[in-house]
Amino acid sequence: MDFYQNKLTQYSELFYKINKRYNSISILRLLSVFLCLIFLFYYIKTNEIPYVAFAFLSFVGFIFLMKIHSRLSFQKQLTTAILKINENEIAFLKKEKLPFENGIEFNDFHHPYAYDLDIFGEHSLFQNLNRTATFIGKKTLANQMLHTLPNETILENQEAVNELKTKIDWRQDFLALAIISNDSKNSYDSIMHWNSFKNNFLPKVLVIVSFLLPVLFFGILAAYFFTSNTILLSYLTYVFIANMIVLGQSFKRIQSEIAKADNVDKIIKQYSLLVEKIEKETFQSKKLIGLQQQLIFRNATASVHLKQLSELFSRMDTINNFVTAIVFNGTFLFNLHVLKALLKWKDNYAAELEQWISIIGEVEALNSLANLAYNNTDFVFPDINSDYKISFKNLAHPLLNPASRVGNDTDFYPQSFMILTGSNMSGKSTFLRSLGVNMVLGGIGSVVCASEATIHPLPVLVSMRLSDSLADSESYFFAEIKRLKQIMDALKEQPAFVLLDEILRGTNSDDKRNGTIEVVKKIIAKKAIGAIATHDIEVCLTTNEYPETLTNQCFEVEIQNNDLHFDYKLRNGICKNKSATFLMQKMGVI
Repeated sequence: MDFYQNKLTQYSELFYKINKRYNSISILRLLSVFLCLIFLFYYIKTNEIPYVAFAFLSFVGFIFLMKIHSRLSFQKQLTTAILKINENEIAFLKKEKLPFENGIEFNDFHHPYAYDLDIFGEHSLFQNLNRTATFIGKKTLANQMLHTLPNETILENQEAVNELKTKIDWRQDFLALAIISNDSKNSYDSIMHWNSFKNNFLPKVLVIVSFLLPVLFFGILAAYFFTSNTILLSYLTYVFIANMIVLGQSFKRIQSEIAKADNVDKIIKQYSLLVEKIEKETFQSKKLIGLQQQLIFRNATASVHLKQLSELFSRMDTINNFVTAIVFNGTFLFNLHVLKALLKWKDNYAAELEQWISIIGEVEALNSLANLAYNNTDFVFPDINSDYKISFKNLAHPLLNPASRVGNDTDFYPQSFMILTGSNMSGKSTFLRSLGVNMVLGGIGSVVCASEATIHPLPVLVSMRLSDSLADSESYFFAEIKRLKQIMDALKEQPAFVLLDEILRGTNSDDKRNGTIEVVKKIIAKKAIGAIATHDIEVCLTTNEYPETLTNQCFEVEIQNNDLHFDYKLRNGICKNKSATFLMQKMGVI
């Protein structure tokens, strides 16, 4: 937190200096305009040439000040964004607020674990991890959290995250650029819509006319200046009208090309700055070097190509300005030439555009994981294996308060399945969620909340927190049966890490117990690894039939000084103590 506080102090001072200079330049700009008008007024009044020169110098000064003002405005935006980044991190670490997008739009109730493990939504894993500011960054991070990556990719991500963890200044600068882009799903969709619109053909006649008419216009104009023949002005007018007619014939084509493209030039300009930030950094990890190499195309960097595209969209936007559209197009068919350049750009680079933008998303997702690692120095990268060995030392849920969370050691050897017992509030569900969330994190190349960890990345399948689906007219019980069927079908394809919490609650005790036992038997027959939490002691006795595969572990509760005491420590064996009766007696329920 000290780093964030120091950064906040440093950039607060910088913001004050930039803002002071920004305001001074604003005043000087107004003064230069005022002086220009005064000098022009005195020239008209006195007809003395020096006033014209002074007016011209004032105008040049205004242009120069405009450039400085624009640069300071950009620096001001960046500084404001970095201040906000550090303020948010301080508030987050102090547990004062969670000021990050929660990704609720990515939630999928039919996903094997997204809803059960609170991957998305308020106070979710995504909201705690998310340090993205573009739509593609948010989408990339969400997609990664919904899938287990191949072992090689996980190791590459670990190396990249470990490198980015130390590049905190670079990460904050990158995030600040992303923030000021004001990117959104609509902007991203507009760019992808334009990129996928493949009609890049213009009739040859139109191309020839687009050169012929402007040459004719300026040829006649030059002839008039040389000859002063007024009839040439009539010809000039005819050519001007012809240019406007040609533009009118192409207007729909131009409009279709820039449809839904509001502010796209600004978004692409920011994409180019983000890409340039990646291109210019020195990386050591294989993943980041590979991403950099993908940003070189046709002997130029992607940022150069993107800046060209941004400029073309900016020029094309003049079609919406009535005065400039008439002047520029009536003389040399400006927008038609821009259209040709835009179509040529698309023809050359459309296949690469989506990939370049996706690299921004990849880096933003890695930055989010690096931020988690930086903020939690006690978290570790798990060792990755392909032998179905999963073990954690001091495992806990990464979203719990570090000052109060309790860690546990646990091991899952190949074909190992845990039957977990314990009274209510003893920590069973939290332990299962800790297992699930850390397997998800380990499966995307992130650090995990443990002091040591070894995992075989497996698909995670969970039945913990289902809900009645009124829209689908199905009860909780039927939803749970569907989830269990989904788990069994997935296990036919490959072994997985399975977590079940008090399944079959919607039926009677005997049916629930027998059904749970049969589910456990079928799951271990399919070589699943994982755990099931239950209150049925009879389910625990199944370990006698499968001593090599099933293990009993529990969370106990003690009564101390006429009060319940939970230590949240995992123990071997079956839970013996019960708290429900004691708690109801104490509260006067019975």
